[in-house]
Amino acid sequence: MAEKKYGYALVQSLEEKGVPIDPNTLYPLLRRLEGQGLLASSWETDGPKPRKYYRRTPYGDEVYRQLKTLWAGLSAGIDNLLKED
Repeated sequence: MAEKKYGYALVQSLEEKGVPIDPNTLYPLLRRLEGQGLLASSWETDGPKPRKYYRRTPYGDEVYRQLKTLWAGLSAGIDNLLKED
């Protein structure tokens, strides 16, 4: 989530990427990530209804980079295991 997005847009984005998620699961997760300092939120009231937008914090960016590197290594290892079959 490099750019700010509101909750429902995140649900749609995840579904488009093949990761369906129930909004009732996503919203508590967003609040938890915000509480951990990984996300920051802000309300925008310019449109027809107010929306709460989320974005990664600098700390969230760092954790994201670390997890992405970790996942790349795990994914490569799993790919190697699957090639054995």
